[in-house]
Amino acid sequence: MLRISVLGPVQVTRGHQPVRLGPKLVELLVILTVDAGSAVPAARVVELLWAGSPPSGAQATLRSHVSHLRRALASPDAPDDPVVVTVGSGAGGAYRLDVPHDAVDAHRFERWCAEGRRLLSAGDNDLTERAAAVLERALGLWRGPAFADVADRSFVLPRVAQLDAVRRDARRGYAEALTALGRHAEAIPQLSGAVVDDPYDEGVRRLLALALYAEQRVDEAAEVCRAGVHLLRDRGLDAPELQELQRDILQRRLPPGLLPADRGKPLRPCLLPPDPPQFVGRVDELAAGRDLLSAASGGPPLVLVGGPAGIGKSLFVLRLGHTVLGHFPDGQLFVNMRGFDPTGAPMAAGEALLGFLDALGVPPERLPATVEAQAGLYRDLLRDRRILVVLDNVRDAEQVRPLLPGAPGCATVVASRNQLPGLVVAEDARPLRLDLLSRGESRELIVRRVGAGRLAGEPAAVDRIIDSCGRLPLALAIVAARAATHPEFPLDVLVEELRPGLDAFAGGDASTDVRDVFSWSYRNLNPAAARLFRLLAAHPGPDLTAAVAASLAGLPADRVRPALRELVTAQLVGEHRPGRYALHDLLRLYAAELGRDDELSAAQQRLLDHYLHTALAADGLLWPHRDPLAAPPVAAGVTAEVFEDRPAALAWFTAEHAVLLAVVDQAARGGFDGHVWRLAWAVTNFFARRGHWPDWVRTGRVAVAAARRQGDRGAEAEAHRILGGAHVRLRQFAVARGHYGQALELFGVLGDLVGQGFTCRSLGWLCEQQGDIGAALRHDQRALELFHRAGHERGEANTLNSVGWCHALLGDHEQAIVHCRRSLALLERLGDPVGMAGAWDSLGYAYRRVDLAEAISCYRQALLLYQGLGDRPNEAVTLRHLGESQHAYGDADAARRSWRQALDILTEIEHPDAGRVRALLAADG
Repeated sequence: MLRISVLGPVQVTRGHQPVRLGPKLVELLVILTVDAGSAVPAARVVELLWAGSPPSGAQATLRSHVSHLRRALASPDAPDDPVVVTVGSGAGGAYRLDVPHDAVDAHRFERWCAEGRRLLSAGDNDLTERAAAVLERALGLWRGPAFADVADRSFVLPRVAQLDAVRRDARRGYAEALTALGRHAEAIPQLSGAVVDDPYDEGVRRLLALALYAEQRVDEAAEVCRAGVHLLRDRGLDAPELQELQRDILQRRLPPGLLPADRGKPLRPCLLPPDPPQFVGRVDELAAGRDLLSAASGGPPLVLVGGPAGIGKSLFVLRLGHTVLGHFPDGQLFVNMRGFDPTGAPMAAGEALLGFLDALGVPPERLPATVEAQAGLYRDLLRDRRILVVLDNVRDAEQVRPLLPGAPGCATVVASRNQLPGLVVAEDARPLRLDLLSRGESRELIVRRVGAGRLAGEPAAVDRIIDSCGRLPLALAIVAARAATHPEFPLDVLVEELRPGLDAFAGGDASTDVRDVFSWSYRNLNPAAARLFRLLAAHPGPDLTAAVAASLAGLPADRVRPALRELVTAQLVGEHRPGRYALHDLLRLYAAELGRDDELSAAQQRLLDHYLHTALAADGLLWPHRDPLAAPPVAAGVTAEVFEDRPAALAWFTAEHAVLLAVVDQAARGGFDGHVWRLAWAVTNFFARRGHWPDWVRTGRVAVAAARRQGDRGAEAEAHRILGGAHVRLRQFAVARGHYGQALELFGVLGDLVGQGFTCRSLGWLCEQQGDIGAALRHDQRALELFHRAGHERGEANTLNSVGWCHALLGDHEQAIVHCRRSLALLERLGDPVGMAGAWDSLGYAYRRVDLAEAISCYRQALLLYQGLGDRPNEAVTLRHLGESQHAYGDADAARRSWRQALDILTEIEHPDAGRVRALLAADG
């Protein structure tokens, strides 16, 4: 069912799923909601939507907005049944929101308020109980100021004022009902709010003073009367009844009609703090929490809300509690267990129990002596009642267990930055993890505190604030509060303040200072876990494995895993995928502040050594016949990873892809130039096989610069050749030729025949890609000569294939087959599957003009090898060639299958040849 919520920020949901609307669609929806069920003329909508200054073409723009809103609100089950209905046409056209009356929370609120007042006026005790429940449910619909997103727009101001007036009356009616029932402790917060709403209402002040007096808060009751008398006197009004009540209270005379609270009867506790108006988003998590709290199970539901420091657990459990108030009519118990608190030690379960028993009306003389007996009395009082228990800021399971109600009608919500697996195992707790806010929720949080108008003028700055805060709610709230406090500051200035570190995330007190909030978790770590947390600052992200953490710490993996598990339990580190651990950017900054320079420098050296030597080992399996690269010895404490086979090596590269890019950048920033160009060399083959051309260019550029800084001409030449290959793949031939030219010049100065040979062969490939086959043949023949002079058999074998390929392209199929057969024989002797795959592909092409059956056979041999190597680009090229041969052979079905497989690969890796294969499929029908 579609639900429109306006008692707070405007929200639309269908079932439990949020319906996302942009700012203009929200305004349009509000205009129609204010007059829900009535048609609003299009001209009136234009005037309201653009505040009397519509742009040119406003009618057309409005029709587009209406169309978008209609699609957004449409039910998937009835897409042709519009929620926004067009009435009439042309200049007289209008729009109507066609939803059930109760689909809008404001309508339900007004209906329930009227029902509650009706029940209350009857004067019957049972009906008064019902009135209190109905009015409580009505007030529970409010999540903040009505129409909060657009509350300053003129078209909504009358409706806001109307709803606020109904809310004030409902709050007073609810308090009257509670007072009539003798539930004075619950009435006090409602009456206090009503006094704030209208401090001159003598009747409300009288009710509040009577409720305070009934709760033996005599001084406060007298002060309420005294303040009211003075306020009214300042307006020239007398308040004789209020003065008389003040005298009765001070003289301890029981006012007529007031009954003291029955201390022997368990009260309806109401300890849950107010619904936080600053709460945003979390629609899916709230729906999941409600489902868990209402799920039928063997015992009372226990929901464990977890997440790292600053993620918003406390606000979440309050909002969750208020959304389920109707399910727990007998009250709510709440306590902050101070598990992570700068002010002192965690609260003992016994202290919390005493507070709960007092809220349940147990007098001091009835309290048992031991915590166990108190817990037993607590559970007995909750038997046959429906009460929600919320335990916030819990450190460990022992704080929780004595406070679990045990009664089937009750439920418990626990919030902790520790994972508390003991509660999951022994108490059947259902974990509900909070993650970072989405970008949309982050923006909504800032809008709620700063205002949409200010953000609209600086959208880029808002995006940078969200990025700098890492979508962490606490950090966003701190920055938004600073922006709200200083409306004269451009948001760009605040963005600049965020750059140095955590200083900009200080909120003025310990509970709103990111550094302090993080410290409460860090201080509880054992020394090994604390050291590992500090060292994680040396890792650039986005995630790491236990093997990497072991090298980072310079310890065996079996000694690091317990520390890593402790960090996960403390939620300072998240295990977002099995075996992969991530650290939030702000936590990384905090860890860096804690770490010593020498400690982090040594860890960074070990980290880079781990990735370099592991990448070289993995590349050695992907291309075992590649000339090896000399690397410096690993630092003490580093254990490079080893792989059983080529698939395992390829899987490692795939998993570490983003990390390797970050490590290369980190090495460049840290001055580890030897690691930079060696890592670039090690990842090139993976990038080539997987089609990661932009990453290949990025690392190649960094490698050239690093080798040049290091003064290593051989490394610089190799880096230029690597970078040239990436540009050929991107068909940026002029740029590639420039890099190959620099590589050839440097190798020539060094007298490196092998380097010159590989570069000449690369130039041959470039020319072949450009269609200049004659030039390609000349470069390949030059490479063949250089390899022969150097005695480099593998280079000579692969270049024989390149020469044969060029002969095939020039139509000399006999010479092509001779050279490719010589290449294949030599490569088979050397055991080089990479070269063999290329030779089989070349032979396939050469045989296409001679023997189609043999060509198909050769292509299939090449395909098997490329698939085994995980070389996706060349696999696709061979599939295209195979399809062409199958088509020429008359097997059109097989050709289409080959081309479709090729197209799937080329599309996946965003290869420019995808268009050629689409054309082949289109031409074949």
